Amino acid sequence: LENPTRFLNPLQFEITFECAADLEEDIEWKVVYVGSAENSAFDQVLDEITVGPVPQGVNKFILQTDAPDPSLVPESDILGITVILVTCSYKEQEFARVGYYVNNEYRPFEGYNELDH
Repeated sequence: LENPTRFLNPLQFEITFECAADLEEDIEWKVVYVGSAENSAFDQVLDEITVGPVPQGVNKFILQTDAPDPSLVPESDILGITVILVTCSYKEQEFARVGYYVNNEYRPFEGYNELDH
């Protein structure tokens, strides 16, 4: 919801989905920050929640997660483009995956002069 935002701010996603019938079991939502394109060991699961019961019709909620932990991201991958994935599963079967490109960049604070350092 807050785009752009600072790296350490919580992430918020407004989730809207339509169900063709009442679901007998909960659905699971997961948010994953891809820490490195070269190695999935650096992926961080930021949140996993279950939602239910899910009635037929249009459903909507806000999914908020903590920011990724920068200490778990390789130094060479802190800045630049990565991906945040939001997935949805029912009965342990993933059926929806949405990827968001993220561009992490450094912005010096006001008053900072690179020539002084």
